[in-house]
Amino acid sequence: MPFVRSDEAVVHEVHGARFVSYLRPGTGARDLAAWRCEIPAGTVAPAHTISQEETFYVLSGRLRLTIGGESAELGVGDAAVAPAGSELAVANPADRPAHMWVTTRAGLSAELADGSTINPPWSN
Repeated sequence: MPFVRSDEAVVHEVHGARFVSYLRPGTGARDLAAWRCEIPAGTVAPAHTISQEETFYVLSGRLRLTIGGESAELGVGDAAVAPAGSELAVANPADRPAHMWVTTRAGLSAELADGSTINPPWSN
C-alpha cells in the first residue's frame, strides 16, 4: 500500500512524547520508517544510543537536540542528522509544543542509559 492517510497513522506515547507513525514495514515501507514526533513544552526525553541513522526536520516550535555530545537549538525548517551508534537526546525547553518529522531505516533500536533496549513500534 503506497499511501497512508492521516487517519490511518498509529499513535504511540513514550517518555512524555507522541510518535505518530506513518511509514514502516507494517504500512508497506520496505527499508524506511517515518513519523511525526510531538513533544510537549518542558519535555526532556532520556538520552539513548541509536542503532540506525536518524534524520530530524522541525515542523513547529523549537527543540534542543544533543547528538554525540554536541547540542543545538533548532527551529522551524531546521534539520539534523544523528549517525548510527550516536547518543541522542531531545528536549523542548519552550513553553509550547513542538513537532518534528523523523526518518530512519526500518528496524531501529535504542539503548537507554540503564542498558535496556527498546525496539520502537513506529519504526518496525
